Amino acid sequence: MRGARAVILCLLAALALAGCMRRSAPVAVVQPKSDLDSMTYGQAHAMAPAPVPVVYADAPLPVRYDGAYRLDAGDRLRIVVYGQEGLTNTYAIDAGGSITMPLIGSVPAHGRTPAGLAAGISAKLRNGFIREPSVAVEIEAYRPFFILGEVAAPGQYPYVPNMSVESAVAIAGGFSPRARRDRVTLTHTDASGSSRVVVPLGTAIGPGDTVLVGERWF
Repeated sequence: MRGARAVILCLLAALALAGCMRRSAPVAVVQPKSDLDSMTYGQAHAMAPAPVPVVYADAPLPVRYDGAYRLDAGDRLRIVVYGQEGLTNTYAIDAGGSITMPLIGSVPAHGRTPAGLAAGISAKLRNGFIREPSVAVEIEAYRPFFILGEVAAPGQYPYVPNMSVESAVAIAGGFSPRARRDRVTLTHTDASGSSRVVVPLGTAIGPGDTVLVGERWF
């Protein structure tokens, strides 16, 4: 009996040992992605770039005339020479594109910015009149614009900053009965020369521009 029991116990032990050898605990293996995997599948935690906002303009933007404004005949300027009341005054740019001041006479203004004209006046005053002049130039009134053609009162009118073709037509009394009301011809002159284009009524105009309102054909 004891011998048989020992044999049975040995067989059971052998069977249990064989079962343990066939089973193994699960093992988690982490393998780093190769460069090729990254190129193929992308980075696991890469964030998509934020969308870029798109801005749409529904109407022509107004034109602003600031320190880069180019002076021309018809502009009226307030020129201040600090400490010199006899020189501080309002000056108009004449048809030749110049202003005339006491002591220094004629100073070219055509095509200059207000800051450029101030520098030119300072240079003339420094030449034998004032040792260290301080000069400021401001635009007191812009040169006028012109509106011609099929409006109630064509002619020359004072320019107001940020004017549009539509407001220019209103200043001239509105369209005549025969006017074409959807677009006009705008002539503009600047440092690069003159341009003449057909534009809608919302287009901004500048000092010295000419607006031509045409006649409709039906």
